[in-house]
Amino acid sequence: MPATSAGCSAGVAVAVGRRVQLRGLRLAVGMRVTFRWAHGAVATALDRGRSGWVATVPAGVRAGTVTLTVRDAVGRRSNPKRITVLAAVGGPSTGAGLAGGSPPAAFAGNGMWIWELPRSGGGDVAAIAARAHAAGIGTVFVKAADGPHPFPQFSAWLVGALHQAGLRACAWQFVYGARPVDEARAGRAAVTDGADCLVIDAETSYEGRYAAAQKYMAALRAAVGPEYPLGLTSFPYVDYHPGLPFSVFLGPGGAQVDMPEVYWKEIGGGVDVVSTHALIHNRIYGVPIAPIGQTYGNPSRADLRRFRSLWAGWGAQGLSWWSWQATDATRWQVLSEPAPAPAVAPDPGWPTLGKGAKGDEVIWLQQHLTATYPQVKVTGRYDTATGLAVRALQAAGGLQVTGTTDGPTWTATLKLPFTATDWTTVKASGAQARATAARSEMPRVDAPPAPRRWPKGSGAERGHGS
Repeated sequence: MPATSAGCSAGVAVAVGRRVQLRGLRLAVGMRVTFRWAHGAVATALDRGRSGWVATVPAGVRAGTVTLTVRDAVGRRSNPKRITVLAAVGGPSTGAGLAGGSPPAAFAGNGMWIWELPRSGGGDVAAIAARAHAAGIGTVFVKAADGPHPFPQFSAWLVGALHQAGLRACAWQFVYGARPVDEARAGRAAVTDGADCLVIDAETSYEGRYAAAQKYMAALRAAVGPEYPLGLTSFPYVDYHPGLPFSVFLGPGGAQVDMPEVYWKEIGGGVDVVSTHALIHNRIYGVPIAPIGQTYGNPSRADLRRFRSLWAGWGAQGLSWWSWQATDATRWQVLSEPAPAPAVAPDPGWPTLGKGAKGDEVIWLQQHLTATYPQVKVTGRYDTATGLAVRALQAAGGLQVTGTTDGPTWTATLKLPFTATDWTTVKASGAQARATAARSEMPRVDAPPAPRRWPKGSGAERGHGS
């Protein structure tokens, strides 16, 4: 028997971003409340409000009939209840342009990632070019450095040969954060070799390293200039990794393109659920999103087509695939098909932040609020001052005053002046620590497999978890 017994009134209809009231036995703050439909599910945490037990319908829940359940710490579930979920209040009805506009030319169109050059077309540029052109691939992203160590496979000769074959040649660098200035130097070496763009691959090793991220970006920008095209690739679920400094890598002076690793089969949940969650939580950083899809692991042909169609419907003007050496003939054949028609893709919403929220999304919110509302400090926690500022912003803009973020509130917030944080100071390190400590407390899609870490040489070096 479940430890909880949750219920709600018959005929309940609630919009995304609004609260649904629950009643039942043995409920407790923090229990997982899951909203499930035919092809997906999103979960959030149970809270206690002045009117009783409540759960905010999280962004990403599909409009329509949804089944709600509550689960306790040992996995026992309540009886399911059906409710009607309405579209997010104030959001546009179509997804065109949601992926953030036009990226720099090197990131536009279709791309393919190369980890080990000898295992990608045998390292033969003519073979690589032939395969790429047949599949409509315009950019190849070739590994150029691991931390501070350049990879010999990326060279001025390779760049020149790829250019002569009609391909753009971008470099990518896996970074760790222990030696950020040396890592920036290795990234610069690839730029000196003629790379059309450089992608920073920052994952688990960079969680909690805000100061290192700031040093890396400052050194890299000083070396390559303010306009050189940089991208960031990392986990698609920002809210699962609240200690990872997305706000530094994608903030002013950072990367101009966000390339989340939308590996739906690896994460679990399907193309639509994983893509939707990624869009919701990456869009707040305000740069074009050019997602990476998976061709490794033999995803279905239908999934590859859906990935292309869905992101086209959201207005993404660039996407790419991981990875060349893991793509078999069947997957290459699907990539060679004409682009599918863009999906009719409604706006999935924005992150719903309120009391108790923690992490990089809160930091980003606070960095936009503090200039206008000086009582807000960059703490990494959605504290009382942050809630009051959000209420004041909502009231000033004629929005519904809730003290939590929704689409109209994020839109208004991101128009405010931005105040950068100097993460190298002792004072800032406290906010960094609080953001990192939030890692295991955030709402999750219900329920992906544990993120995998791949040993070097396994054929799947980059992180493919959530």
